[in-house]
Amino acid sequence: MLPLNEGFAAAASRDARVLVLGSLPGLRSIAAGEYYAHPRNAFWLIVEELFAIPRSAPYHVRIEKLNGAGIGLWDVLHASRRQGSLDAKIDAASAVANDLQGFLNDHPRIELLAFNGKVAAQLFDRHVSAGLLATQLRRITLPSTSPAHAAMTVDEKLRHWRQIKIS
Repeated sequence: MLPLNEGFAAAASRDARVLVLGSLPGLRSIAAGEYYAHPRNAFWLIVEELFAIPRSAPYHVRIEKLNGAGIGLWDVLHASRRQGSLDAKIDAASAVANDLQGFLNDHPRIELLAFNGKVAAQLFDRHVSAGLLATQLRRITLPSTSPAHAAMTVDEKLRHWRQIKIS
C-alpha cells in the first residue's frame, strides 16, 4: 500500500486577501518542509516577478513577504496516498480535504481563491466546494507552476498569474 502523504499548515496572515491553493505537496516539498520546493517549479520565480520577493531568499522570508503582500498558501488536500509527486497519481479514494471553511472563517478578508493548476480546482470541486459556505468568493484556475506542466512557458504562466495581484 502507498504511504499517506500529508501536507502543511496554511501559510497565511490573518489579513490575507488571496489564497493560492495547490493540490498536495510533492515529495521534494514534503522532504524540505516547504511549499513549492522543487527547483524547477516556477512558483517562486513567478512570485519574484510579481512581488519582487527574491526566490533566493530564505523560505521563511519569502513566506513572510508573500503574506505581507496579502497572499496565503495552502493545499486543497490535507493528505492522500500518491505514488511520486504527480497530481495525476493522487488516489482520490484516500483524499482528505483541508478545512477550508474553518480557514475562511478565520481569514474573513479572503476574496480570491487561486488554484495552482486544474487538478487543484478539480479536487476542490470534488472534496470541498459542496460543503463550503463562502461560495460567493471569486475563483480562478491558473496554469500549474509544476515542471510537469511543460505545455506552457514560464512567461505564459506569469501572464496568467498576474491575476493574483489585488490592489
